[in-house]
Amino acid sequence: MISEGLRIRRADPADPAEAPALAAALLRNRAHMKPWEPYRPERYYTAEGQAERLTDGGVRWFAVAGETVVGCAILSGIVLGPFRSGSLGYWVDKDHTGRGLATALVAEVCRAAREELGLHRIEAGTVLDHGGSQRVLAESGFVRIGTAPRYLHIDGEWRDHHLFQRLLHDDPPAGFPISGP
Repeated sequence: MISEGLRIRRADPADPAEAPALAAALLRNRAHMKPWEPYRPERYYTAEGQAERLTDGGVRWFAVAGETVVGCAILSGIVLGPFRSGSLGYWVDKDHTGRGLATALVAEVCRAAREELGLHRIEAGTVLDHGGSQRVLAESGFVRIGTAPRYLHIDGEWRDHHLFQRLLHDDPPAGFPISGP
């Protein structure tokens, strides 16, 4: 359950208001997210930069308070066929952490990944010391599957990450035979 006045909705890349709202949220949270983010060029924090990202093939969900973006989840690197998997990333506004919003975002992504996108699994990674994000993943049914040394360049250095996955179901992929030949 998220706080009253907040809701989660799928981002609409065709809506001209989306990119400026997302850019404002990212700029507002730049210092807050620095320990967990890669280097971002200045263009990243602009409406133009976010308009490009909104059409990059990932599927995004926004947590909003009115029209203000206060959180975002993205499912990227979606692979269909026999793999049927995607990579999850998410963040929550500095003024809305610790209220269950990240967990609600992840729950919605998992629901849509299974029911709308037909995915079998979702993966996610966190820097080793990001306990809050690891708790969100655990509460959302993710299990740790390993640790990747120097996995991503985060906050100025190659950082180790714990890797997690959540299996959404064990049904065969749509259009694939249930058993072998």
